[in-house]
Amino acid sequence: MAFELVIPEAVGLSSGRLQRISQWMQNLVDRRYLPGISVLVHRRGGEAFFDAVGLMDVEAAKPVTEDTIFRIYSMTKPITSVAVMLLYEEGRFQLDDPLAKFLPAFERMQVFTGGDAANPRLEPARELITIRQLLTHTAGLTYGFRHATPVDQLYREHKIAFPGGKGTLAEMVDRLAELPLLAHPGSAWNYSVATDVLGRLVEVVAEQPFDQFLQERIFDPLGMVDTAFQVSEDRLERFAAMYGPPGTKGMSAAPPRAANELRVEPKPGLDLLDPPDGMFSRPAQVCSGGGGLTSTMSDYLRFCRMLLNKGELDGVRLLGRKTVEFMTMNHLPGDMASMGQSRFSEAPMEGVGFGLGFAVVLDPARAQTIGSVGEYSWGGAASTGFWIDPAEELIVILMTQLMPSSTWPLRRELHALVHQAVID
Repeated sequence: MAFELVIPEAVGLSSGRLQRISQWMQNLVDRRYLPGISVLVHRRGGEAFFDAVGLMDVEAAKPVTEDTIFRIYSMTKPITSVAVMLLYEEGRFQLDDPLAKFLPAFERMQVFTGGDAANPRLEPARELITIRQLLTHTAGLTYGFRHATPVDQLYREHKIAFPGGKGTLAEMVDRLAELPLLAHPGSAWNYSVATDVLGRLVEVVAEQPFDQFLQERIFDPLGMVDTAFQVSEDRLERFAAMYGPPGTKGMSAAPPRAANELRVEPKPGLDLLDPPDGMFSRPAQVCSGGGGLTSTMSDYLRFCRMLLNKGELDGVRLLGRKTVEFMTMNHLPGDMASMGQSRFSEAPMEGVGFGLGFAVVLDPARAQTIGSVGEYSWGGAASTGFWIDPAEELIVILMTQLMPSSTWPLRRELHALVHQAVID
């Protein structure tokens, strides 16, 4: 579908200044930093800017288009969080309920205190994991791909993989519950498979498969026609390939550097990591609520518009106004930096809190990014991202396919480019 663009000045944006976004996009593609990229800016009910530059499939020389399908990875998390809150609104649980009330395998968790993966020192968790801690990434879980701690290594050894795992979601989550926590629940912010566990919680509470719940309760009502855990055969021609900088294999961490050292930038160039007929062309064994969905710019815009409209879109209400306001408040005692996460991906985390599924800006000056207090956002491992700024009635979505997302500061650069175009 084609976006029907409004005159930018009619919604308080400068046409000339918005063109800087197109120049930036073209420069990224010309320098072989990215295969292709698309950006959409929505303000006050209208699409004021959309552009697509470069290729969605370099090998096939296919350009990025308005209906290109992307791996959105962790932009799945806000969708899963909405699914959880749909059930919360029905009175099916409280946010401070122990997870073990619904998933008994999590009743007696152990916490890693030292040693290595082969001989870890453990102690009993001081409290039970709650549903709210899963939504805020403070449950003590982690990710195997982070390569930062012995607990991460244990995840890899026990094949804790969302998405791409084998077996069922129930089996994967039960296996996860056998491993130690990285920290005591509630004590630290650690990005993790917590939202995948929430997907399993949805299955148990709703008594239906997670993917079916999303389809019936979110995708169908919102008209998200291209969002799914698998790209069907009739859509593969619109599915982008996945790339990474030369030699990085996608998820490798940036080399450590001291505070007085410059960041070593990756070499320009693109390695193919996953072709269109790769992993996402096959049925997902484990439907990953933390990173398993593919989607389009148009579909994700509909999801974001529902949130900006406080739970309603085109006469269909998913959530109550107060629920969306509650989800987009900061639920941490301070910012993410005060809970042990000084940086995440390409960005510092001072002045940034976390709500129920989103990062939330508490202080733009401390966050060192132009924006508004109350702006909420998240991104995906393939350098996709979105933010919603209620104060400015603004939605911005970035789609590309470059892993890892820390390769270039795309989302921070786009923040500056969008906000410099605001003229009212």
